[in-house]
Amino acid sequence: MSEDIFSRFYGVIPAGGVGSRLWPLSRASAPKFLHDLTSSGSTLIRATYDRLCPVADERIMVVTGQAHRNAVLAQLPELVDLNLVLEPEPKDSAAAIGLAAAILYLRDPETIMGSFAADQVIEPVEVFQDAVREAVLTAATGKIVTIGIHPTHPSTGFGYIQTGELLGVQGAPSARGVEQFVEKPDEDTARQYLARGGFLWNAGMFVAPVALMLQHLKANEPALHDGLMSIALAWNTPERDEVMSRVWPGLPKIAIDYAVAEPAAAAGDVAVVPGVFNWDDVGDFAAIGRLNKAREEEGVTTLGESVRVYADQATGVVYGDRPRVVALIGIDDVIVVDTADALLVTTKEHAQRVKQTVQTLKDQGRVDLL
Repeated sequence: MSEDIFSRFYGVIPAGGVGSRLWPLSRASAPKFLHDLTSSGSTLIRATYDRLCPVADERIMVVTGQAHRNAVLAQLPELVDLNLVLEPEPKDSAAAIGLAAAILYLRDPETIMGSFAADQVIEPVEVFQDAVREAVLTAATGKIVTIGIHPTHPSTGFGYIQTGELLGVQGAPSARGVEQFVEKPDEDTARQYLARGGFLWNAGMFVAPVALMLQHLKANEPALHDGLMSIALAWNTPERDEVMSRVWPGLPKIAIDYAVAEPAAAAGDVAVVPGVFNWDDVGDFAAIGRLNKAREEEGVTTLGESVRVYADQATGVVYGDRPRVVALIGIDDVIVVDTADALLVTTKEHAQRVKQTVQTLKDQGRVDLL
């Protein structure tokens, strides 16, 4: 029986977002999922695809921008055109995931989809895959299932999931109900969540029957639902490009959490499987330092094939795409990103503020640097 359920499973990888906190390494033309940020030899999107293969086989769909088509196919040469969905312009996660759900629903309304962002670092992969299998079995009972991450510190950067009672799903012993989704809290509230227990980080991983996903999308965002269905209905016809170019620009921009997950939780249709694996969304350059500890023996994490670093009583992260020496002397927790047209110098403490720099450059019309 469970084999039949898993044969209905389709992995979906939304590959969007620029990763502006990783500027100037991550750009609109080369977002962070196209980079190897862990010195593993795999880009983030390649690693995401490889994690899903043991569960989904070749049933994996990627949703990305038209501008990234060639780069994504270079990373994933086995990806067939049928499973590559190209957005004319960025919207938000509800449009990307909703379109995948609509296309998969029209192929087979019994499909169970699992959405996993292209830019996350997860290990051990076997533990992740076990959590996905539990999520698929739980979704088959008629639930939208999120995989929640055990918080390691009182983060104010993530939303939280308040867990409920065990559901007793066969083959999914850790599946629980969801009491509510909680917005990003202040630090005091986050500390209270950790002290109380029963709260997990919302990492944006959703596994659900496509029919249930679309049902909640229609109830809460009818205009978005109807627009996506019109695109999906034209997907395998000569009208695809015309319908996409006409409908997509007018679609509402909203996150899948607000459009589907939160209202579905209020209706009692959401479950959670705790993920007991290591997880990082590589949100800034400080994260890159954490993820490349093996290269910190001399105090400095280096990225880039050409970069050369001289360090004297210094620590930090250095990325370079040119063969010139970066010398660091008597400075701790520094971040240096040296590219052909931009040089970033900051500290790990202020790494999150890089996003503000990107916004300022955008406001100034310096799109050539973005």
